[in-house]
Amino acid sequence: MREGGGNMAWSARDAIALMGMAMATLALAIFPIAHARETGADASATAYQWRNVKVGGGGFAPGIVFSPVERGLAYLRTDMGGAYRWDTERWVPLQDGEAQSSYMGVESIAPDPVDGAVVYMAAGMSARGPAAIFRSADRGVHWKRTDVPFAMGGNEDGRGLGERLAVDPNDNRRLFFGSRHDGLWQSQDAGAHWHKVDGFPLPGLGLPDRSRMTHGGLSFILFDPARSGTIFVASADPGQSHLFRSRDGGDTWQALPGGPPADMLPVKAALGSDGVLTISYCDAIGPNGITRGAVWRFDTRSDRWTDVTPLKGVAVVPGGYMGVAVSRRDPNVIAVSTVNRYTPGDTVWRSADAGRTWSEMAPRSVRDVSETPFLNFEKKAEFGHWIAGLAIDPFDDDHAAYVTGATLYATREFGKAGQVRWAPWTRGVEQTAVITLVSPTGGAPLVSGFGDLGGFRHDDLTVSPDHVHQNPMLTNTNTLDYAGRMPDILVRSGNTHAAVVPDTSLAWSRDGARTWMPLHVPTGSSSPGAPPPPERTGDAAITVSADGNIFLVETDTPIRTSDRGKSWTAVEGLPSRVRVTADKADPDRFYAIDFATNRIVRSDDGGRNFRPIKGEGLPADLSAARVRGREAPNPLVAVPDRAGALWLLLGASLYSTIDAGEHWTKAGGNIAIQRFGLGKGAPGSPLPTLYAIGTDRGRQGVFRSIDGGTRWQKINHDAHQWGGRLRMISGDPRRFGRVYLATDGRGVMVGDPEGAKP
Repeated sequence: MREGGGNMAWSARDAIALMGMAMATLALAIFPIAHARETGADASATAYQWRNVKVGGGGFAPGIVFSPVERGLAYLRTDMGGAYRWDTERWVPLQDGEAQSSYMGVESIAPDPVDGAVVYMAAGMSARGPAAIFRSADRGVHWKRTDVPFAMGGNEDGRGLGERLAVDPNDNRRLFFGSRHDGLWQSQDAGAHWHKVDGFPLPGLGLPDRSRMTHGGLSFILFDPARSGTIFVASADPGQSHLFRSRDGGDTWQALPGGPPADMLPVKAALGSDGVLTISYCDAIGPNGITRGAVWRFDTRSDRWTDVTPLKGVAVVPGGYMGVAVSRRDPNVIAVSTVNRYTPGDTVWRSADAGRTWSEMAPRSVRDVSETPFLNFEKKAEFGHWIAGLAIDPFDDDHAAYVTGATLYATREFGKAGQVRWAPWTRGVEQTAVITLVSPTGGAPLVSGFGDLGGFRHDDLTVSPDHVHQNPMLTNTNTLDYAGRMPDILVRSGNTHAAVVPDTSLAWSRDGARTWMPLHVPTGSSSPGAPPPPERTGDAAITVSADGNIFLVETDTPIRTSDRGKSWTAVEGLPSRVRVTADKADPDRFYAIDFATNRIVRSDDGGRNFRPIKGEGLPADLSAARVRGREAPNPLVAVPDRAGALWLLLGASLYSTIDAGEHWTKAGGNIAIQRFGLGKGAPGSPLPTLYAIGTDRGRQGVFRSIDGGTRWQKINHDAHQWGGRLRMISGDPRRFGRVYLATDGRGVMVGDPEGAKP
């Protein structure tokens, strides 16, 4: 039997012989004794250890909050990766055990102002998902949840506003929450039960009637610790009044006149020990779409307003102000951040005289990104964009931090004159959306494709890579493939955030993804009003042959090149816009599904021509394998070390072939599979190890099978669920037991059997 190369088709006798060997192996149960616990999907979980592949930060964390009563305690909230707590030397994720996806979008977080062990969190991804308020008595190690009837938007526009959740420092069993759509809510029993504050003058605008639309709602709540019963609430909805005060614990409310024009929306505020509110304003709730901003101060003792906006008149540039911080030691020390200011870029302003004069931090700052060097996107890390969150440590005025769309920066020199050093404060934070990944048969153990960051080559899973994929720099990598016999050759497709990708959406590498070269294909045409061709939007996936010589691109008319893109020829017999799989051992073979005829099609001549093959054993209808969207993983996966061996996910079931698609066998396992991947087989087994994201009796989990999918064992447990936000899975072809998970918000997770070397 052939293990790869050549054009000779397998004989039926070869196929039957190999299938017989595999079945006999299973029947004789020659797997090592150590794997005898693999008894089915309902067996207890295999002991696995999980950790992040290190990038370091990487995504938008809209808010950072220091505990006002415990030195060294801080919380970070993210828009899709849950909340974190700073724990001496690293950030600790607080929601990895959460099973509900929506709760990974954190709307607001509130450390208790009396008891440092207590913290509250409002969580809900969007207006269409469930929402809840969580409470913890051990700094977020364990949570109790109260489902609430009002929607949140932890990953919607306006997620930088806040904080919307606040604890009364004079009665820390009383909390208020400012909702986006349903007015003001109160709890009088430490967050266990909630009721609407009917006396508040703004009942809310109700749920938006269109998807992807939201309201700003009540943007922040602040208690005055010096005056019991005094509460300030702001509204970021359109209207004439935006700031409200109660002096009787929320029974009655008064709108506070004055301040900036009514079209400016209050987004964040801080209250100093002198009783003065510093409030940032924008003309939209952001983080995008903001063109104007202001900073005003309101003296709550005298009810006087003062405009302290850093830039005025001809110096104003498009953008707004959002982050606000006030020193607890000296209320004259205040700071604000800009937001959505693309020219000349966002910055932080600091004042030591209550806003009469300001010092801009960006021009006199340096950023040490040695721990996360990928932030040097243009050979120099930018100060930041989307600076929605800003905080001064209440125990140390020189310790300050601000968030960006890509990381969290901190300094111990905030009050220093002259040059100030900032460094990413991200150890333990992995806040990224991973679209795709491959573990090649040689070279780096992992090459990934991310949203927003493009993706990375990881030579060491514990070290942040030097740079993202470049040349071209595509913000999203949608597909990756490597040559099975020449794993240093890789290809990728992707897109930028613009509607049309400039230059090209395709690239290839000859050195294992260390460097890339752009690939240009003949530009397709589209009729007026029709969408642009897939190669202009990143929808055209790319595949590479096992020997790395052939690239096949899924344009409207599929094309191939054998000279690294110098010339292209049309592929015959391959339908438009279907996903192609290259055999990992035989360089002449490619596979795809023709959904019009419900047939597997195969090329035996290096992708020049495709023809239907038998596909015996497959259902008559193959439509369940159709890929929806450019980011969806290919349901047809080739075994790395065996020619003609493939696995197909059809609906929730797996099918396999060992004779290049002529005959297929359905796996007998009883889990419903959403995603799957292949890894190195167990010692002594001719079969690859299967890894799957699936459900068993209604509960999602991560599963492993070493016997061809007959028996599955769960390899994650309740502490490792990551909100169920799992996009892709792959084993390692060189290391038995290792598996990689692409999450939507918690980066890349790597799992190894307990006791294995990291």
